[in-house]
Amino acid sequence: MANNEFDCTVLTPEQRDARLALDVERLLRFGRKHKLIKDLDVIVARNTLLDLLALAAPSEEKVPKEDFDTPAALLDEMVELAAQKDLLDGAVPQFRINFETRLMGALMPRESEVCKKFKKLYEKKGAQAATDWFYDLCVVTNYIRTAQIAKNIQWNSATPYGDLEITINLTKPEKDPKTIALERLQPKSGYPACMLCKENIGYAGRINFPARQTHRIVPITLAGQQFYLQYSPYAYFHEHCIMLHETHKPMEMDRQTLAEIFDFVAQFPHYTCGSNADLPIVGGSILSHSHFQGGRYVFPMQKAGIATPLTDIRYPGVKAGILNWPVSAVRLVGRSSQQMQIVANNILTAWRDYTDESVGILSHTGDTPHNTVTPILHYDEKDGYILDLALRNNRTSEEYPDGIFHPHKEYHNIKKENIGLIEVMGLAILPARLKEQGAQIAEILAGQLPNTSRTEGSPLAVHADWIDELIAKYGTSMKPEDANNAVKQEIGVVFSHVLENAGVFKQDAAGQAAFLRFMQSVGFQAI
Repeated sequence: MANNEFDCTVLTPEQRDARLALDVERLLRFGRKHKLIKDLDVIVARNTLLDLLALAAPSEEKVPKEDFDTPAALLDEMVELAAQKDLLDGAVPQFRINFETRLMGALMPRESEVCKKFKKLYEKKGAQAATDWFYDLCVVTNYIRTAQIAKNIQWNSATPYGDLEITINLTKPEKDPKTIALERLQPKSGYPACMLCKENIGYAGRINFPARQTHRIVPITLAGQQFYLQYSPYAYFHEHCIMLHETHKPMEMDRQTLAEIFDFVAQFPHYTCGSNADLPIVGGSILSHSHFQGGRYVFPMQKAGIATPLTDIRYPGVKAGILNWPVSAVRLVGRSSQQMQIVANNILTAWRDYTDESVGILSHTGDTPHNTVTPILHYDEKDGYILDLALRNNRTSEEYPDGIFHPHKEYHNIKKENIGLIEVMGLAILPARLKEQGAQIAEILAGQLPNTSRTEGSPLAVHADWIDELIAKYGTSMKPEDANNAVKQEIGVVFSHVLENAGVFKQDAAGQAAFLRFMQSVGFQAI
């Protein structure tokens, strides 16, 4: 709540409405302070909020002077008061989120105004000034849910590939039985077609689709194609942005895709830009809508060194090398965008049809393709464009029905989902269940809990084999702090193995020799 001493459950209806009316004025003051609305806009926003909250008139109380960066706590209070008035079912988390978004939507500038301001800033002050303003707008309107993001548990784990970044994702509330039941009753809808479509702007939401009254996008042209830039509401890293195609069309990976990525980084050189692969298993969660992801962030992969330097004498302006990274990747470095794109496309084209049965790589099964890439690009003032191309293969087998180059079953206790763009770059997004389970495992290592993982019905049963390994390594007499740190480190080690599973060329001598053979087939030689 915005005020820790305030308890809305003890208020009379009159006191509740008085508090809500005052909260409206507090929200309006916040909006003016952050330049979301001007003087005349205040009247419109006030009347909209009064209507949404079923209030007859505005507050006449003195509005307290406050200084907060986001309206999250204030909105929480307003939603709770509205739920007490039966304006929404407060027991359903998605209804609370949707109502909160609807309230904040009353203070939002129009889409056209946002686009105009972004364009003006870009032209007068540059790309960084434009994105700084746009990002700040998304934070102060609570579109980027910083209070929820702050709940995530994050740490680094040392591995042979450098530090990997681990995040236990606590931003999205787990679905309760009531929500699941309501979702079953929800009529099927094809609008918006997906959560990336531009039609999400201003959408009211439903039980199984988030409200988007605070959502804004800005148009950008990439290699002749119309895209829109937006930020991710549940960001996994700083200024996590998404560039979505104006049309709801499937993900592709070709020369045009590479051109679009390079064009984005040319226009926004302070941002990294990458694309999920275009095939299932090795792609992201949304393959149906062409998009890129990026942000103002240095990922672990970008800090990785070169294991084997390479050269292609046809392109002297492009440095190359096999990356010291668990997911098989090639790094290209050069100042010429055109040369870089040509070399990258050469690798992509060759990889599409490359087969090496000695290491289990088949490019096709019949007419079904298996090979693709996950590209990640950023710009460096000293070296120019730096492109990492992760080689991917989505083939399955009887032994590995989820994917040969996918997290193997022995690691599913930590990570079983697809290894997409963000994970490829060395940032693990792990399920919320690991918060409690990890703490319990640490208590076992510290001798504070018995190991019941092999007891029928144990919530730790999924970790039973792993716990045995940890006990064999660490014993059960650790100091609690050391045990917690050990569990975190070992989760990171498991994540490194998961990334190795995704690597098409393994880290042994045979795998690295096969990797070099592929690069030689493209025209590269080891230096």
